[in-house]
This record gives sequence, C-alpha cells and structure tokens, in this order.
Amino acid sequence: MSLIYTGLRALAVPTLHAMWKLQVSGRENVPDHGPVILASNHLSVADHLFLPVACPRLVYFMAKSDYFQQGGLKGRFRGAFMRSVGQIPIERSGGRAALAGLEQARQVIMSGKVFGIFPEGTRSPDGRLYRGKTGVTRLALMTGAPVVPVGVLGTDKAQPIGAPFPRPGHTVTVRIGKPIVYDGAEKVGHNAKQLREITDDIMSRIQELTGQETVDVYASRSGDPAQ
Repeated sequence: MSLIYTGLRALAVPTLHAMWKLQVSGRENVPDHGPVILASNHLSVADHLFLPVACPRLVYFMAKSDYFQQGGLKGRFRGAFMRSVGQIPIERSGGRAALAGLEQARQVIMSGKVFGIFPEGTRSPDGRLYRGKTGVTRLALMTGAPVVPVGVLGTDKAQPIGAPFPRPGHTVTVRIGKPIVYDGAEKVGHNAKQLREITDDIMSRIQELTGQETVDVYASRSGDPAQ
C-alpha cells in the first residue's frame, strides 16, 4: 500500500465509524494475497468510500480519465493523489477505449492486486439491482482470479444521487461473500450465452447479500453525471 493510502485509511476508518453506523461482515472472505475481483452492487458515489474501508486490502477502481488530465498544479496534484489511492484512469468513450480499460484492469489483477468493479456499470436509479454487464466475467476468465461478491446497503441514503457529499447519521452495511473461481476460459471464449450465464450467477450472489429486487435490464446513465 502507498504511504498516502495507508495514512488516509488510518484516518478514514475511525471517521466513518464515528459519522455513520458502519456494519461490515465477511472481511475474512477476501484472500490475504493474490489477485481478487470485488464485484459489488452500486447505489451511490459513496460506494467508492465505504467499500475500500470495508476491504482489508487496497482496492483499485477505474476512474474517468478527465480527473487525471486537468492542467496546473492543482490538476497534477489531483491526478497524483488519485493514483496513490488506487484509482486508474479510463476513457469512457466506448469501443477501443473500453477494450483498453479492460486490458488495464487485467494488468492490475494479474499483478496480484484487488480490483473493484460494479457490474451494473452505473448507479441504480431506484435502489433495485440491475442487469450486470459481462466485463466482470471476461476479467474473471482472463485472469483466473476469484470473484468476491459484495453487497452494499444504505449508501443511497447516505449520499443520494445529486448530493455533493455523504450525509452523516445513516447506517451503511457492507456484506462480503465467499470467493468463487470461474474457470474454463478456453471453453467459454467469446460465447455470449455462457458469458451471460456466468454474469447472471455473479449478480445472483450479490442479490443474496443485498436482498434487492432485481431488474433484467441495464441501468441507464442518464441523469447520473458522476458516472
């Protein structure tokens, strides 16, 4: 872990427990070392705050490249800071940029780190669990890393869509499930049906942790400027 991350974590853990009723279960399900994919539901921007605190290891996430490309001293400092706490720049324009992002994630995982991903692709607009995208499955098959399902509850109350900052006083629950390895990459390949089946299995494991109502459509990014 970077010194900046270690210092921030030392401050963040007691602060979050003091300002929110943070309940975490299943920390022991995160392997002590080696590559891991944390697959979580996504209710709020605050998920990026509570999930790393709940996990005993540094979690790497993808972040919009805009955050890393701003000029001036402030922009350079912000980019350096985000990298130090595990944020990886990614283009959001789709196509080749999406493939490049997938490769970046693969490299992070193959280097033995913990990679956090929200298979829904964006925040749930209404608290329900939406259809997962197959990127999480592709990463699991490409790397052989175990997928650890995570269920987060209460962050949509702590920081609703549109709220600039989390609001103290709410209960936030993070439930970490048991890891599962999806092998047979050479058999699945680009088989869309099998990729969908595995992704649906991952989402069902997340749903078991959250109890959310499920929706068999993709969540829309419309009205979600942070995504």
